[in-house]
Amino acid sequence: MSEKERGGPADAGPGESSARLRELPSRLLSLTALTADRLVNEALAALDARKWHYAVLATLRESGPASQAALSRRTGVYRSDLVAVINELAASGYVERAPDPGDRRRNVITMTSPGRARLRRLDTLLAGVQDELLAPLDGPEREQLTHLLGRLLEHHHAGQAMD
Repeated sequence: MSEKERGGPADAGPGESSARLRELPSRLLSLTALTADRLVNEALAALDARKWHYAVLATLRESGPASQAALSRRTGVYRSDLVAVINELAASGYVERAPDPGDRRRNVITMTSPGRARLRRLDTLLAGVQDELLAPLDGPEREQLTHLLGRLLEHHHAGQAMD
């Protein structure tokens, strides 16, 4: 039986851990990230979707049709994993894959009309998840948290792609 199953240290939330641990931003960020991932994954699973589905659709909506290599860079999905994600989205009719007219060796991925509708549903779903995650914060606090997290991420990824 694992510690988690026994109700041991793995179950300790931020209020149950020592004061020293509650004062470590890295620990607070990690615990919050675990909660955020769980909430997002559970919500997306209810619609038979995954985080990478959303990332690809949102990127295509923002940037337009793109090669698989460009999508990999913009979403942070490894090229080898992206093929499976695109296959899943294409099988559902949310994207189309076609040879690039300028270079037939590569494919261009385009979002379809059903893909745009799917993205709208996922946007609505994820807005609700953000509200649930950030429930204790008011509007200005949410904006401030988002800004500060963005600054931290930008600082630690300076010179790297931020998509």
